[in-house]
Amino acid sequence: MLDTRSNRPDLPAEIARRRTFAIISHPDAGKTTLTEKFLLYGGAIQMAGQVRAKGEARRTRSDFMKMEQDRGISVSASAMSFDFGQFRFNLVDTPGHSDFSEDTYRTLTAVDAAVMVIDGAKGVESQTQKLFEVCRMRDLPILTFCNKMDRESRDTFEIIDEIQENLAIDVTPASWPIGMGRDFLGCYDLLRDRLELMDRADRNKVAESIAIEGLDDPRLAEHVPAAMLAQLREEIEMARELLPALDPQAVMDGTMTPIWFGSAINSFGVKELMDGIGSYGPEPQPQSASPRQIAPDETKVAGFVFKVQANMDPKHRDRVAFLRLASGHFRRGMKLTHVRTKKPMAVSNPVLFLASDRELAEEAWAGDIIGIPNHGQLRIGDTLTEGEALKVTGIPSFAPELLQGVRSGDPMKTKHLEKALMQFAEEGAAKVFKPMIGSGFIVGVVGALQFEVLASRIELEYGLPVRFEPSQFTSARWVTGPKTAVEKFADVNKGHIAYDNDGDVVYMTRLQWDIDRIERDYPELSLSATKEMMV
Repeated sequence: MLDTRSNRPDLPAEIARRRTFAIISHPDAGKTTLTEKFLLYGGAIQMAGQVRAKGEARRTRSDFMKMEQDRGISVSASAMSFDFGQFRFNLVDTPGHSDFSEDTYRTLTAVDAAVMVIDGAKGVESQTQKLFEVCRMRDLPILTFCNKMDRESRDTFEIIDEIQENLAIDVTPASWPIGMGRDFLGCYDLLRDRLELMDRADRNKVAESIAIEGLDDPRLAEHVPAAMLAQLREEIEMARELLPALDPQAVMDGTMTPIWFGSAINSFGVKELMDGIGSYGPEPQPQSASPRQIAPDETKVAGFVFKVQANMDPKHRDRVAFLRLASGHFRRGMKLTHVRTKKPMAVSNPVLFLASDRELAEEAWAGDIIGIPNHGQLRIGDTLTEGEALKVTGIPSFAPELLQGVRSGDPMKTKHLEKALMQFAEEGAAKVFKPMIGSGFIVGVVGALQFEVLASRIELEYGLPVRFEPSQFTSARWVTGPKTAVEKFADVNKGHIAYDNDGDVVYMTRLQWDIDRIERDYPELSLSATKEMMV
């Protein structure tokens, strides 16, 4: 019944056992709780910290930045590695708030698959749909977990229909819920013909699993009330008639998603989902790069930076670049070439992450994510290799949707403010523009919450109170074209020109027609809302 082999490539065993994935969801669907339970099952933590609980338990292990703990949302994307059975899972946590789409997009360039979490009562919500579209653009395989079945939920067929209609993907049930809300007993595992029963008394306990020989097995009646059992048999019979059977290759191709039902807070359905990630999730995939693609089983090491996080440990004002290894077998102390600067770089203290815990990475393989502590040399989009001039492609930077000026509460600390802003720009947390005329900076973000995050972090990490204030501009576009034409354009439009932290020319304006006019009057120039972070 359990067909796990699609046409998998023949990879070295250590690479083949890697599963690098992200969890995508709408805020409050249960992503952080599910992450906690993954770590619990992986033996990585002893007690999962429920997101809205009290005291010690509520400081969830994967949300370590102060604002994340205060709000119960994931703001920074952390990476966590742990073993589960024969597999090594690399879980990249995506920001869970709608304002953090660019950081999330970049995170999805570093994974081979996504787990989509939906709320059983709410179905497919707006943020889930946006993130799903990003996964589709990258042809990422998606596995679905329908959470909160221990609460009142929608009809199972209705949930599956909505996913198929809204996301245009085939859905195949890997498990089937028995009851819902107060009457939720557990699930029937359709892949293994097992009855999985939930234990409400112990939220961290693995579900009781009973092997069943098909739906007519008399042992079912010992555990499931007659009316619920009749309904279960009828629904599964309909599901098998109406819904497609699991096709591992279709899952790999991103055209089908298997769905598991459960309750993350009660640790129910989580282990089955993890088994599914191991069985149906992809091993490390080839990485697009220029001038050639990078295959995971190449002997030489190559990797790219998809995130930079500063001040992860307030005791050490450090900066860590998250590097996804695209190929090879990395060993601590290796000398790699920093392709952008063409300089050698000894990677002496690489770290593996478990939420806020870290350990030295003595070795790592293609598919793994390691942290490289550095003092600002590494930026998002940078490629590290064993000498070959490869540049990983497809890591975008988006034009901000909101622009504001920023002022320090202490005029004597302007230099401190500049340092903080540059750090956040390199981290990808915000766009920072230096106007051609006048002093000060303009900060651009995707959503309003990011201004709060920045103000909070500048005060917390630099001891510098700041305030954001309205800017005369509402849009920013990168100006590209022949060098002399760009310089001439900048000279004529000084009042609208600024430079980003890479020194690239940006045109600032209030009005869309102004952008249209420039594109008409300067056909040799391009005003772009995205910039490829390929360096």
